[in-house]
Amino acid sequence: MITRRSALLLVSAAGVYAPQNALASASAREIMWDDLIPPGVPYSEIIGEGDIDEVNDFWNPIYDENGVKLNEALDGALIRMPGFIIPFDVTAEGVTEFMLVPYVGACIHVPPPPANQLVMVRARDPWPDDALWDPVWVTGIMRTELQSTELGQTGYSLVADEMETYEW
Repeated sequence: MITRRSALLLVSAAGVYAPQNALASASAREIMWDDLIPPGVPYSEIIGEGDIDEVNDFWNPIYDENGVKLNEALDGALIRMPGFIIPFDVTAEGVTEFMLVPYVGACIHVPPPPANQLVMVRARDPWPDDALWDPVWVTGIMRTELQSTELGQTGYSLVADEMETYEW
């Protein structure tokens, strides 16, 4: 026979073993792209022509100093944010590493957004490669760190504990 005390202990212990994804989405702070820019900092603007690589059909724009200012309040925060996928590592199971961008096609045939508008993501569970053009919600721990990639400089990184299709 289970006593009231035993039942309470079992319920308490179950919380310790609850799936991480369920806890993550329930307690994650929902952010949008504007939240990646520190409060009081204006959105970065292109202030020069940048470097044009005509052979590889690539333009590396020059942004003002605001383009690399990061919102340090997000470092270590559990967040949930929407975006679009630019794949870097695709396996038979799907995409495992990608750049999360604010709009479709960012970084491919247009100048990349500034670093404080790009997030490098490593997915714990691969995202299906047949859903690459779908907008997604990504949930995980955000880190502030400038990184250079072949498509542009990123200001944030995240390990995706959970991903789902963004519903309009």
